[in-house]
Amino acid sequence: MSTEFDEQYAHFVDLIDSKTPQDAIKMLSMFGVPPALIQQIRERHELEAIKVREQDTAQSVVLDNRPTWYTGPQSDDTCWPTLAKQLRKKDWTTESIDALDQSSTQVVSLLNHPKEKRFSARGLVVGHVQSGKTTNFTAVMAKAADRNYKLFIVLAGVHNGLRRQTQLRLVQDLIKPNAASWMQLTVPEKDFVAPANAAAYFAKSNKQHVLCVIKKNAAVLRRFREWLDTASGYLVDCPALIIDDEADQATVATKTINPLIRDIMDKLPRSAYVGYTATPFANLLIDPAAEDLYPKDFIVSLPKPEGHFGTEVLFGRDVLDGEDPEDVDDGYDMIREIPDDEVDLVRPRTRAEREGFEPEIGDALRDAVHYFWLNTAARKVRGTGTRHATMLIHTSVNTAIHNSFRDPLEDFRAETESLLGSEDSALLDELRELWDTETIKVPASEFGRTPIAFDELLDELARVVSDCEIILDNASSKVRLDYEGDPVVAIAIGGNTLSRGLTLEGLSVSYFVRSVSAYDTLLQMGRWFGYRTGYEDLPRVWMTAELRDWFRHLATVESEIRRDIGVYMVEDKTPTTFAVRIRTHPSLRVTAAAKMKDIAKAAAAYGGQRIQTRYFDLDAETLLGNQSAAQQLIAEVIASHTDEEHTPTEGRYLWRGVPFEDVIKFLEAYSFHAKSQDCDANLLTRYINQRVGKSALHKWNVAIVGKKPSGVAGATFGFAPGIDVERVTRARLKASDIVDIKTLMSRRDAAVDLDTSKVEGELTEAAIVRLRSEQAGKTGLLVLYAIDKDSEPGERTAEMRVGLNAPEHVIGVGLVFPTPKDGDSEVEWEYISADLSRLEIEEEDLSELELVET
Repeated sequence: MSTEFDEQYAHFVDLIDSKTPQDAIKMLSMFGVPPALIQQIRERHELEAIKVREQDTAQSVVLDNRPTWYTGPQSDDTCWPTLAKQLRKKDWTTESIDALDQSSTQVVSLLNHPKEKRFSARGLVVGHVQSGKTTNFTAVMAKAADRNYKLFIVLAGVHNGLRRQTQLRLVQDLIKPNAASWMQLTVPEKDFVAPANAAAYFAKSNKQHVLCVIKKNAAVLRRFREWLDTASGYLVDCPALIIDDEADQATVATKTINPLIRDIMDKLPRSAYVGYTATPFANLLIDPAAEDLYPKDFIVSLPKPEGHFGTEVLFGRDVLDGEDPEDVDDGYDMIREIPDDEVDLVRPRTRAEREGFEPEIGDALRDAVHYFWLNTAARKVRGTGTRHATMLIHTSVNTAIHNSFRDPLEDFRAETESLLGSEDSALLDELRELWDTETIKVPASEFGRTPIAFDELLDELARVVSDCEIILDNASSKVRLDYEGDPVVAIAIGGNTLSRGLTLEGLSVSYFVRSVSAYDTLLQMGRWFGYRTGYEDLPRVWMTAELRDWFRHLATVESEIRRDIGVYMVEDKTPTTFAVRIRTHPSLRVTAAAKMKDIAKAAAAYGGQRIQTRYFDLDAETLLGNQSAAQQLIAEVIASHTDEEHTPTEGRYLWRGVPFEDVIKFLEAYSFHAKSQDCDANLLTRYINQRVGKSALHKWNVAIVGKKPSGVAGATFGFAPGIDVERVTRARLKASDIVDIKTLMSRRDAAVDLDTSKVEGELTEAAIVRLRSEQAGKTGLLVLYAIDKDSEPGERTAEMRVGLNAPEHVIGVGLVFPTPKDGDSEVEWEYISADLSRLEIEEEDLSELELVET
């Protein structure tokens, strides 16, 4: 029986190439295959489909009744195997290729079967900036081609540089290895020009796939639309895959580009539109009720690839709801600050100052350029990584400002070359100090690389400076960055042409002061994200403190979006029944105003969460006010409670059953830092009142956590007469211009009111949640800390932290909310999402499951 089953299943798999799974099942029935065997085949195929859906490589949210027909590459495929072979030649590891295989299979499985009579799918793939999205959609195209998709349209941004780069990549990885199977409508040197006889490309007798890589440009899209019209009679048999690279740019809320893309889809009776972007903010805010490109069928979140330098790696991020702060990385020490007074030297503040502007090389820019030459020399000594080396200077979008940098940088390069030639001791001392300082901050050993001493660089350094080119790359440039020839050492000055999709090869230093107002614009300018194989310890970014904090906020936003997708994936949600939340920022728009017309305020809830203060305002009056609020709370607790639990050896106090009114009164009196979005007194008190209305959080446990007593005189803080605890130490992070201690509460503190004696092994977050549910039920926990104003970092954290240096002792606050058993309460938070209220949700259609009578 097993042999017959294997043969029939293999036959079924062959049939799926030319027929939908439903039609293939019908064919087996017509061939006389017994119903019981057909049922086995269906179950086997369903199991294979479930494996694809449930693999955790790329998290996804999918429309309810989309059948999974694609279960992975087959033995007679051609395009995917040759792409994998190409990647192996580029030194991709087996693990990386396997991950790409899995994630691209997930995307292809969400497309429609090419033999369906009509379809018009809309999906979104969320990647990371400079993380290999092009390779992912190349793999998706290869697998779709192996399953007989015919027409492939790649919308490659809005600039010629990115379109050319994308076409070259596709030709190298997809077309050349399978030359006989492909026809190209575009070439690297030229965008779409309508060829004669469009019907010849789509006739049934022509088995070749058709590739078109075009810009999102109105004239180009109109030409392509009109050319498709001439083949309209043949397009009914032409399954098409439209890949929209940088899908948030020009596609959403534009008067010409957006309608033209939809016109093209309308002319293709079988079409799947898949947007790719690392900044999905605009796409997730499209009105789902409109005939637009909202990703109604699926949203896929690609995992961060191994070795990728993204926002979180470089800037760290804030703690999300329910996370243990100790598990959240603060990033590598690779960001250097540009003082505000230097910004005026490199960028005019007003339009009137542009004319005749001459930039000056201040201390930060001088260090950045020097360090670029040093790390390029180090890479040559090390002999690893890409052969190209690039530095990016981005201060403005104005081409005249770009051009003004040429002479000062050329003069600086020539002067440095001359001083190196004469072995100028002052310059060599300056360079040695810079190199030694930087290599200590990010040790090469952290990445398994060999440290390079300054003296080892000298033989290469002069040649690097001599070879370095100053390239102005903008819309009016005649000489652009070109990595197709000899190794490049270049300082590139540019704006928009360098900020979307285009890969700057060997980028190791960035100097960035560009002023922007939207999340997506800011993230896309981060060309420093990506892979730095062979020189992982060497990248540096110079920027203002404000920009650094904005990028840290964006790292938090990105993580939250991806977590939303992951959470809803396991909660049976679809793109039309949930909307991804996007956390807002007081100084930044999420995206352009035109793209936010159809938004709704999102809600959040605190059930099961641990909230704690990590940012502090060191204004003396604020700190004294917070001390007073804490002391007033403890005074009221003592007045109404005679039974306190005191653990002298641990420096801890605990009172149980405190009325919620006392907690709310404290929250209203305490001054939280404005940056602490989750520590918002208004939201917290509204949430508590809502839970009280549902018979929860009426009572609270209140604790004070201090250090174990040391006996040092003057080391305590008095919360009330006889209630003194030794102050705790919390130094601040060095790389932040606001006071950020990152972690206040430990897991042990979050369980201060629980009996943990029966917990075996480590006290985990899950264990705390379970114990709180069992022991505290509907009771909340409030923990107070007295933080020493002179807190200094310990030896282990001295590299990343500095002294707190506060004028008064600081009161820290932690709150632990129980997990509701009857559904949580929501409060409107500072998030926005797409407005799903006008969507008509259809009931799931199960009729297609009844294909064969048994």
